[in-house]
Amino acid sequence: MFIRASGQTFPIWTNERKMNKSSFTCENETVSDIKEYQRYTYAVIYTVILVPGLISNVLALWVFHAYVKETKKAVIFMINLAIADLLQVLSLPLRIYYYLNKSWPFGHTLCMFCFYLKYVNMYASIYFLVCISVRRCLLIIYPLRYSMTKRRLDRSWCTAGWFIVCVGCLPFPLLRKDPSAPNTCFSELPMMNLTIGSGVTLVTVAELTGFVLPLAVVLTCTWLTAASLREKNCVLQDAGEKRKALKMVLSCACVFLVCFMPYHITFPLDFLAKSNRVNCTFRSAVQRSHPITLCLASLNSCLDPVMYYFTTDEFKRRLSRPELAESLHMQRRISCTTTEATALHSEQEE
Repeated sequence: MFIRASGQTFPIWTNERKMNKSSFTCENETVSDIKEYQRYTYAVIYTVILVPGLISNVLALWVFHAYVKETKKAVIFMINLAIADLLQVLSLPLRIYYYLNKSWPFGHTLCMFCFYLKYVNMYASIYFLVCISVRRCLLIIYPLRYSMTKRRLDRSWCTAGWFIVCVGCLPFPLLRKDPSAPNTCFSELPMMNLTIGSGVTLVTVAELTGFVLPLAVVLTCTWLTAASLREKNCVLQDAGEKRKALKMVLSCACVFLVCFMPYHITFPLDFLAKSNRVNCTFRSAVQRSHPITLCLASLNSCLDPVMYYFTTDEFKRRLSRPELAESLHMQRRISCTTTEATALHSEQEE
C-alpha cells in the first residue's frame, strides 16, 4: 500500500499501518475514553458511599464512647477502625468535586495529602481488622490469660499500628511526579520512572505486608475460633460466646475478601499497565477494572459499621429504638439543664 504526502508517494507495509492505527487509538482515543470512564466511576461510587459511611461511622463512635467502659472485647480496635473509616469518608467530597469538575483548585499540597490519606486509611483499616480478629480469637482460646489484659496494651498496639501504616504508605505519594497538566490530582498524577527490579520489589513488599500476611492471620484466626467451637468440653455458655467471636472473625474475613482482595489483585496489574510495557488491550482492561476495585476498597467504611451491628450485642442494643430514644431524651435534658444554669448564672451577675 502507498500513502501520498506533499506530492510524493511513500510505500508502507500493511502490518505497520495496522500497528500505527492501533497505537494511535491506544494513545489518543482510548486514553480519553478511559479517563472519562474512570472519572465517572469514581464520582458515582464515592457519592454512594459518602452519606451512609458518614452517618454509620459517627453513630459507631457515639456507641463506642459509652461501650468502651463496659467491655474489653477489642473495642479499642473498633474505635480506631471507625476513626480510619470516618477519615476516609471525610476525604470523599474533595475527590467527588475533582472527578465531577475535572479540575483541582486547592493546591498540590492538599492534593498529595488527600491522595496519601486514602492509602493510610485503607491499610489502617486492614491493620485494625487483623487486631480485632486476633484479639477475639485469643479471648476465646486463652480466656484466663487475655481476659485481664489491660486496655493500655491495646492502645499501644493502636499507636504502633498508626505509625507503621503512615510510614509504610509514604511510597504512594513519593512515587508520583508533579503533574504536567495544571490542576491534576489523584489517579491522574503521573508516576515516576522505575526500573523493572525496583517496581517488582516495591509491589511485592506492598502485597505481602499489606494484604497477604494480614489475610493469612485473619483466616488463621477464623480457623482456630471455629475449631475451638467444635471442642467436646465446650459448655453452653462458652459455646454462645465462641459463636459470637466466630461471627466477628468471619465478618472481618468477609470484609477482606469483598473489599481488599479485588484491589490487591489489580494493584500489581495497574502498576504494570502504567509502566507502558504491555499492549493496549491489556492496559485498557486493567485501567477499566482498577477504579472499581479501588472503590470497593473504600466500601469497607460502610461495611464495617454493619459488622459492628450484627456481631456486637451492645452495639445493636444501643441503636434499638427505646435505647436510642432514651439517650436522645437524656441529651436534651442535659442540654436544657446546662442552658438554664447558664441563664441563672447570668441573671445573678446582673
